[in-house]
Amino acid sequence: LLLSLIALWSFAAWVTLRDGLTLLGVQTVDSRIAAPSEPLLLALQEERRFATAYLGAPTAARKEALDASRVTVDGHVSAFTQSARSWQARLAGSNQAQQRTEAAIAELDALPGIRDAVDRRATDRGTAEATYTRAVETLFQMYDVIGSIGEPGIEADTRNLINLYRIRELLSREDALLAGVTAAGRITPEEHTRFSQLVAAQRFFTERILTQLRPEDRELFGGLFSGPEFTQLRTLEDRVAVSDRDSTRPAVAAQEWDPAAGAALTGLQEAVLDGGDAVVERSTPFAVMVVVRLVLAAGLGLIAVIASIVVSVTTGRALMAQLTRLREAARRLSDERLPTVVERLGRGEKVDVAAEAPPLEVGDDEIGQVGQAFNRVQETAIRTAVEQAELRRAVRDVFLSLARRTQGLVHRQVTLLDGMEREEESPDKLEDLFRIDHLATRMRRNAENLIVLSGASPGRAWRRNVPMLDVARAATQEVEDYTRVQVLPLGSVGLAGRAVSDVIHLLAELIENALTFSPPQTQVEVRGQLV
Repeated sequence: LLLSLIALWSFAAWVTLRDGLTLLGVQTVDSRIAAPSEPLLLALQEERRFATAYLGAPTAARKEALDASRVTVDGHVSAFTQSARSWQARLAGSNQAQQRTEAAIAELDALPGIRDAVDRRATDRGTAEATYTRAVETLFQMYDVIGSIGEPGIEADTRNLINLYRIRELLSREDALLAGVTAAGRITPEEHTRFSQLVAAQRFFTERILTQLRPEDRELFGGLFSGPEFTQLRTLEDRVAVSDRDSTRPAVAAQEWDPAAGAALTGLQEAVLDGGDAVVERSTPFAVMVVVRLVLAAGLGLIAVIASIVVSVTTGRALMAQLTRLREAARRLSDERLPTVVERLGRGEKVDVAAEAPPLEVGDDEIGQVGQAFNRVQETAIRTAVEQAELRRAVRDVFLSLARRTQGLVHRQVTLLDGMEREEESPDKLEDLFRIDHLATRMRRNAENLIVLSGASPGRAWRRNVPMLDVARAATQEVEDYTRVQVLPLGSVGLAGRAVSDVIHLLAELIENALTFSPPQTQVEVRGQLV
């Protein structure tokens, strides 16, 4: 369960962390790639205008402005290249973004070639303008693939801003073309056609973008495009577009075009910057929600996982403690208490079941229920042992009672036979009486054996020491073929009275074994010595 919980938390944390990493990557790409490229884009557009103007009329003032713009572009190129190739940009950007960035840097590295051609006037205005436009276009292609925070509305707003920048690029290309035309004082049919195409594309994209903007942005940019700056600019565009294509004289002068184009470009740049600030403002709540989700999923989720681990460990330890108590109780029951109870019962002691089987203090959970079952098991086991011992004691008492009754009857029979032997004078009858007497004696020994096996003491007992010779003779009288037994002198050795009965039984069993397992004609000798 803990592994499943950790896996679910890891998945949720990774999904949220991925959004956070995406947000961080977008911020890094914006600061390392997009931000350094924006002033570079504007500087390239300025250098393109100055280059076409210089090619139109190579004056010292135009050359000085061109050189100054080149210094500005070189500074921005160096800053952009160093920032875009940093490890932070490479780590945050995608493979496609890195490819587009390297393509843009490659176009920028080709600028010295077109600059040299412009300085030597070895190229025309159209070729120079196209070369600069390719470099600018690689930057726009780079914008198309860098950074996205994963929110569709904000991505759409970002694409619209890029398209508005493309509209400004079309205006900048118009401005660069006419800057060369007005500087040269003539326009070629190819330049006239290209200008008309740029105007048509710019107006088409303007109408299309306005339909895709948010209502508040549509109001902002709609007011800009219908304002006096763009109205004046479009009047001049129409004059150039409808002018005679075969006429080499420009339809507008630099004094008319430059202020109108500069105002339109500046106004559109400021509007795009304001739109960018609005997009950032709209994306802030989304970024905040990403951070909040990250904190909730990672932070609170981690707290929940840690709490679950703590609860599980605590619960596990409590369960282990209960199980350990059950194990120790089972071990003590099997190894100590039951053997002790059986031993005490064997000695005939009274056993209190409640005292010998104290219940374990357990709860009401599943393990507690197992503990309660164990309490009943140990109580039942000890009670059963006590009941079995009492049953065996009762059976032993029955056999002991029967043995004592038999012993009493045999003792009376032996006494009666002794009296008859004293009164009988016939040798034959006396021999029969002796044989009956020995049979009765053996019956008495067997009865005493039952009494001994039942754990009681035989009825016959001696308080004083008895000579071993008398003990051996008494044992001989307990067997049937006593005539085959010869008791040899045993010396002056006495046996304690409390052991006489047991030793008589032991010697009688040994003598009887000797008589049974030896040929009938042999004699059995009983001898002993003090060692």
